[in-house]
Amino acid sequence: MIGKESKIVRPDAKGRITLGSLAHGISSYIVLKDKHNRIILEPRVEISAKEKWLFDNKTVLRQVKKGLEDSAAGRLKKRGSFIKYTENKDTE
Repeated sequence: MIGKESKIVRPDAKGRITLGSLAHGISSYIVLKDKHNRIILEPRVEISAKEKWLFDNKTVLRQVKKGLEDSAAGRLKKRGSFIKYTENKDTE
């Protein structure tokens, strides 16, 4: 069955398949082969080591998610710039 996000692809002479736009935003795949010989690609997205701390700190991650929910719901108050409180004055 072919769904909305599916497309038929054909391997080239070396057995390679191009996914094109289906791979947009994906950095790698885990390849699985099930008992029915179906090949399943599980998409993976990598994060930089610099950002890994956020996902390792569940308390901060929860706070960031809540902040994003509040932002989406329009529950924000403008407080100005907080750059003076950072160690690194760059705006990286």
